[in-house]
Amino acid sequence: MMHYAKILLLVVAIGSLAERSVRSVAAADRPNIIFLFADDQSTYSVGCYGNKDAITPNMDKIARDGMVFDKHYNTTAICMASRGNVFTGMYEYKTGCNFTHGDMHADVWEKTYPVLLREAGYLSGFAGKFGIVVKGKGICESDFDFWGGGPGQTHYATAKNKSMQKYAAEYPHSSLSYGAFGQEVIRKSVKQNKPFCLSISFKAPHKPATPDPRFDAVYAGKKFTKPANFGREYATHLSPQSKEGRQYPRFTEWNYDSDYDGEMAKYHQQVYGIDVAVGMIRDELTKQGIADNTVVIYSSDNGYICGSHGYGSKVLPMEESSRVPLMIYDPRSPNCGKQIRCDRLTGNIDFAPTILELAGLPIPANMDGESLLGLLSNPEQGGHDQLAFINVFPPEPTTSLSCLTQRYKYTYWWYRDERMQPTEELFDLQKDPLELTNLASDPTRLALLEKMRERYDQELRKWETHAVDYNDYQRYGMLFQRNLPQKTKP
Repeated sequence: MMHYAKILLLVVAIGSLAERSVRSVAAADRPNIIFLFADDQSTYSVGCYGNKDAITPNMDKIARDGMVFDKHYNTTAICMASRGNVFTGMYEYKTGCNFTHGDMHADVWEKTYPVLLREAGYLSGFAGKFGIVVKGKGICESDFDFWGGGPGQTHYATAKNKSMQKYAAEYPHSSLSYGAFGQEVIRKSVKQNKPFCLSISFKAPHKPATPDPRFDAVYAGKKFTKPANFGREYATHLSPQSKEGRQYPRFTEWNYDSDYDGEMAKYHQQVYGIDVAVGMIRDELTKQGIADNTVVIYSSDNGYICGSHGYGSKVLPMEESSRVPLMIYDPRSPNCGKQIRCDRLTGNIDFAPTILELAGLPIPANMDGESLLGLLSNPEQGGHDQLAFINVFPPEPTTSLSCLTQRYKYTYWWYRDERMQPTEELFDLQKDPLELTNLASDPTRLALLEKMRERYDQELRKWETHAVDYNDYQRYGMLFQRNLPQKTKP
């Protein structure tokens, strides 16, 4: 009897070891995924994008270890809509989700990357500004294994973020608390021997500017180089519609005109806090021995206009607002450490397909984006032929639709009143990255203008075909039509 019991225990032990071995192989076959997302971070706030004023060693290390994307755009440049794009891999008119329009519907949320990865066996974690609301589910805390998220804009003071309060004593500023949260998720996932997908949405560097005081010395007394298109004199050729929103007065309201160095010191100090948190997370990956099987993606929900053309804030289609940093490090890629840059056209709708492919999952047909994994292997082939850029955030004069290609950007400003007429903008981003010359008014470029109008119309037809029938998106499909008489527009 004793001999039988020993045999039984041995069989159970062998079975347990085999089960753990199978789980280990499964975990090794599926990489861990970390998606890091800043709020309002422009390309000029990161050293690897050529700004010598920026001190971002950990972001730059992701760039050196992995790949930098030089033509990465948010297809909507405002918090809520951009996060909807990222979760779903779809354009805003299909997510049905933005400020003043309405919340995301539950059936749309069910096809997001956090839900699909968790169903496939990934541990899921989220911290920071969730940014959207899902009808009947709120901010979806129950859909994650590790939760440090919060509603609305969240807070810079860690103690005010309910789900993050346990980190407040050591990390009173939220940026570093998210680094600590990331470290904890990594440790717990390793103990469970399961692959994980961790998404962290930093509040920084969103205004009102609230830098972590422990980094006050980093930019103290710093003089910052203004962009070559800084100031109102570089806005005369831009549409009158773009000057009707809050972006135009914020050039003076937020002191870019009178205290540029002071404003940029606060802005960059907030980015520096994120950078330190990024270092905390990557150090923990190394400590836990899983750095070689963890993909790190870093980007921002939109860029930021800090005085270019005499504007401030975001939302508008100009480069400083719509184009953002993107660095991806996949340690399994043959291009690791080669410091290769990718100049193909990519967008925030590409994150969900990329994360799904990393996890070995099929990409749903409803997604508009494309996986970026092919570009990590061959950065010269792939990306989008064209992308739409959408603004339906009020006021109505600033609402517009743009079409981006590898080289050109065309925007149609539909709004008219007694002071302004519908306006077209066309920029050659290869020759004119600062958007100083509007080619739409150049009679020698009429053929190019017609071609970009056709591409714009293609994007508008997709809108008309696929837009949700709620939250006012059908109406904008009519407003953005170039050839529809104004009096017939809703």
